[in-house]
Amino acid sequence: MPRSANTSALGAALVAIVLWASAFVGIRAAGEDLSPGALSLLRLLIGAALLGAVVVARGERMPPRRDLPGLLVCGLLWFGVYNVALNEAERRVDAGTAAMLVNIAPVLLAAIAGVVLREGFPRSLVLGCVVALAGTTIIGLATSDEGVEAGWGAVLCVVAALAYAITMVVQKPILERSSGLVVTWVACSVGAVACLPFAPTLVGELGRADGGAIAWAVYLGVFPTAVGFTFWAYALARTSAGGLGALTYLVPPIAIFMGWALLGESPPALAFLGGALCLAGVMVTRGVRAPRRRGSRRAPRA
Repeated sequence: MPRSANTSALGAALVAIVLWASAFVGIRAAGEDLSPGALSLLRLLIGAALLGAVVVARGERMPPRRDLPGLLVCGLLWFGVYNVALNEAERRVDAGTAAMLVNIAPVLLAAIAGVVLREGFPRSLVLGCVVALAGTTIIGLATSDEGVEAGWGAVLCVVAALAYAITMVVQKPILERSSGLVVTWVACSVGAVACLPFAPTLVGELGRADGGAIAWAVYLGVFPTAVGFTFWAYALARTSAGGLGALTYLVPPIAIFMGWALLGESPPALAFLGGALCLAGVMVTRGVRAPRRRGSRRAPRA
């Protein structure tokens, strides 16, 4: 992979990471007035509308018919199950704990990608995952308001993490044939349709919701959803799923900082040690490179 392509993939992934970190704060704020299903539906409807407008304006080609099953899986799992599960989880656990638990996903992703995508298990990937996982564990312990043992919030975070990991592996080969923009739009639209049963609840709650909660919901649809997922798809098409997934270990320390800055949450000093370990793990895993495949072609630009 050319250095310029690797740099652009890293930059796109980091933008997505920052936006996703902000989503933990946004979900907590919007979740005070909007229930998990209603918030998911509003967020996905906004994201799908914005992405669809860009797809039409750019005249993007639709994915081939053979990729429709994979796109349905992406939409149902990541945009449907992931959003609803995480929204519900953050009603039971704080943002730091949720971020830590969801970030077991790269470990699952690396394992699945190593087998299904035959990306293997480079020593740097394994070592980086161990170090970063230790960091996220420390962050979760340091910032948790309540214990998460056997709680439904913890279970739902793990469900969200598993949905994320499976989706990343399913999405990887699809991005070799279609742009990240189109893939993200189709999957987001599928997720929005899957969440339509929550429409009556959304209508009722919008009439009673605070303006700040609605503003956060709109933010979630525009930035973490439309912008974040598109940038992530662009990056995923240009590097290995396992190595890229390890970057999500940056989410907890960024989310903690944003929670302090925007919500007045003050994480204990121990959380900074966890953040340092997360950064160290990411630096180690950045040595992982995507394997070259014979006959494969470069994915179209998003």
